[in-house]
Amino acid sequence: MAVSLSPSPSLTRTGDAPSRRLPRRLLQLAVGLVLYGVSMGLVLRSSLGGNPWDVFHQGLARHVPLSVGTWVTLVGALVLLLWIPLRQKPGVGTVGNVLVLGVAMDATLSAVPHLHSLAVRVPLLVAGIVLNALATGLYIGARLGPGPRDGLMTGLHRRTGRSVRLIRTCIELTVLTTGIALGGTFGVGTIAYALVIGPLVQFFLPRLTVPGGTARH
Repeated sequence: MAVSLSPSPSLTRTGDAPSRRLPRRLLQLAVGLVLYGVSMGLVLRSSLGGNPWDVFHQGLARHVPLSVGTWVTLVGALVLLLWIPLRQKPGVGTVGNVLVLGVAMDATLSAVPHLHSLAVRVPLLVAGIVLNALATGLYIGARLGPGPRDGLMTGLHRRTGRSVRLIRTCIELTVLTTGIALGGTFGVGTIAYALVIGPLVQFFLPRLTVPGGTARH
C-alpha cells in the first residue's frame, strides 16, 4: 500500500485514467480519513473495547494527560519515523492519516456523550466497526498511500521476508498487551473487531477502489 510522494507514472501520464480521477481520489481519501476517525470515536464511546491500537492509545491517555486523539496523532508520527530504516516512502494518504484521524476522533468523542445503556452501546459498537471498514475501503481505495501502521507492517514484511499475517499478528498483539497493561479497555468489542473487520474490508474495498493504473498496496 506504500505510495511515494513523488509523482508516479500513473499520476503523470497524459490522459490516463488515474490522472483524470485524481480529484475523486483526493476527495475519497479525505472522506475516508474523516470517517475512519469518527468510527474510532464511536467504538471507543461504546466502552466495550476497541481495536488493538486504540486500546494502546487509550492506555497512554490514562497515564499522560493528553486526549486519545492526540495520542493517535503522536503515535502515528512516531511510527512514521520507523519507516526511515525500512526505506518506506509515505504518500499523501500517509500524511493525511497522521493529521486527520486524531482530530476527527476527538471531535466525535466531544460530540457523543458517555453512554450507560447496553442497548445503546452495542449498536454504537456495531455502527463503529462497519463504518471503520467502509472508511478503510475509501482511503485505501483512493490509492494515495497507506497509514503509518499499515506501512510499518508492509515494510517489515519486505525487509524480513516474514509473512504479512505473522508480522501483523505480532504488532497487534504487542500493542494490545501494552495497551491493556496501561489500562486501555479490552472487551467484547476488541474481539468483535478482530473477527469481522477483515471480511467487511474485503467486501468494501473492491467496490471503492478507484479503477485504472496499477494500485500500489
